[in-house]
Amino acid sequence: MSQLENLKSELKNINQEYAKMKDLPPGQRKDFGIKLNAKKQDILAQIAELTAAAETGPVLPIDITAPAAPGQPLPSLSRGTKHPLMTELDRVIDIYNRMGFNVMESYQLDDEFHMFESLNFPAGHPARDGYDTFRTAEGFIPPAHTSTMQHRALIKYRQDLLNGGQIAVVIPGRVFRNEDVDATHEHTFYQCEGVFVSEDANLGQMLGVLRNFFEIYYGQKLRVKTQPGYFPFTEPSLEFLIEKPAALGGSGWLEVLGCGMIHPNVLRAAGIDPAKYRGFAWGGGIDRLVMLKYGLSDVRFFESAKLDFLKEF
Repeated sequence: MSQLENLKSELKNINQEYAKMKDLPPGQRKDFGIKLNAKKQDILAQIAELTAAAETGPVLPIDITAPAAPGQPLPSLSRGTKHPLMTELDRVIDIYNRMGFNVMESYQLDDEFHMFESLNFPAGHPARDGYDTFRTAEGFIPPAHTSTMQHRALIKYRQDLLNGGQIAVVIPGRVFRNEDVDATHEHTFYQCEGVFVSEDANLGQMLGVLRNFFEIYYGQKLRVKTQPGYFPFTEPSLEFLIEKPAALGGSGWLEVLGCGMIHPNVLRAAGIDPAKYRGFAWGGGIDRLVMLKYGLSDVRFFESAKLDFLKEF
């Protein structure tokens, strides 16, 4: 038994000694209590000193492949698993890959230009209020949407477009918003952005891409529809809806992402001539996709670290 374990055992015995005070004559109880308290405080001080030393001492490497010492049991090891959001994000990326889209990962710290100016949000634009997010002391922004990468994607693949090809990119990443957390809202979640530019890109192509994605992801035929929306970086802007997947009963409509034709100002900012090229873009939450797929009721489960929930996947 280690010294720390011995001290804890002694402390347990002292706590049991207090019960004897009631059987002592009244004149002896005070001295008995004083001596017992002094002994207890001494043991507590030694325990605190040993615990602090263990926490601040060097961490020695452990070879988990080495055989156990004689008489010692083998350590109990359990295998880790991939988080359900990462599993589903891989599936999302795989579907878009097979549709011909390249992949860029979003930044987790960005700047004012990529968050707003490059996306047709000039300074003082009222639409900025809808993207309330956090800021670091240095002025960097944990992005509120993966659209912060749209300007970089257009520039990175611009030469492919100028050579007669097209720009086709999806951008998964984590985003951060100043939200009141409840069953359907989180301050930290995942999105996937899509960007497509060519000489003849149109809304019909965009709706075909999105419908194809959702039917593959949910493994069933789906009706889709759009309704008017507003985003400074698209014109026209639309909200894309699908009928509820089978996991939710298959009745009614659900808005799953925002989309639209890329605004000419966004193309110009990336050095692309909007008189010659057109594009469309979309963006939506991964957490919501997974909730719909498995019929989950609370988005907070994903960040809860509850093993009983995670083990279901």
